[in-house]
Amino acid sequence: MIAKTPTPPYYAVIFTSTLQSDDPEYGRTAERMLELAEQHAGFLGEESAREQLGITVSYWQDLESIKQWKQQSEHVIAQQMGRKHWYKTYATRICLVERDYFFADDSA
Repeated sequence: MIAKTPTPPYYAVIFTSTLQSDDPEYGRTAERMLELAEQHAGFLGEESAREQLGITVSYWQDLESIKQWKQQSEHVIAQQMGRKHWYKTYATRICLVERDYFFADDSA
């Protein structure tokens, strides 16, 4: 599902990863992180896809919201688990969204 974001500017956090192995705990933790993020101040939405390469883009109101999310206690534990057990590689990129465009084919 494509996230419904407000009129720019806002921020995007792009998290790209490859997994070491299939661990059911990873999926449960990812679902919990989304639950928590949705309750976090400044969170605007999320889009995610996973095949061989996982890409999750979360949208945030401002840099302070992103900083606070990175320090959220359950999220810190999930980050540690990721580095120790789940991820072979990952990259995090934080971007300012200055413009966005949207298309929806309502006839489909």
